[in-house]
Amino acid sequence: MKKILLLVLACFMLISCGKKEVKQVSQESRMTIEAFALAETIKNAFIVKDNITLKKNSTDSGYRDITANTRLFDSVEITFTPRWVDIDKNQLHVNISWKSAWIVSGKSTAGRGMAVFVMEGTPLKVSKILRANPFVMPE
Repeated sequence: MKKILLLVLACFMLISCGKKEVKQVSQESRMTIEAFALAETIKNAFIVKDNITLKKNSTDSGYRDITANTRLFDSVEITFTPRWVDIDKNQLHVNISWKSAWIVSGKSTAGRGMAVFVMEGTPLKVSKILRANPFVMPE
């Protein structure tokens, strides 16, 4: 009798504690996720030299910042590590730590830094790149 009572009590505890409240994702979280995805999209489009995707996901001034590299390169590897997002009324400032490895005419060059991608609009578009631009080959 005691074993059955303990078993029923244990089942009751498992059933009552089994459900968790699902929290809704905030608007700020959705915007942050979208901003990180946009930064990755821009990076991948730059690596494969896809200017159509770059233009679609940036404003005119943002496109000029992304394509500011006037030197031609054979290949590039860029890694982004998102660090921080500041959300203003109409803009997001996405702080991204980056590392790059460029190959030009068989010669390798590396760089790293911290960039701030300014994004605005709906859907988000890159409007500026502040600080160390990851898309400009280091000298």
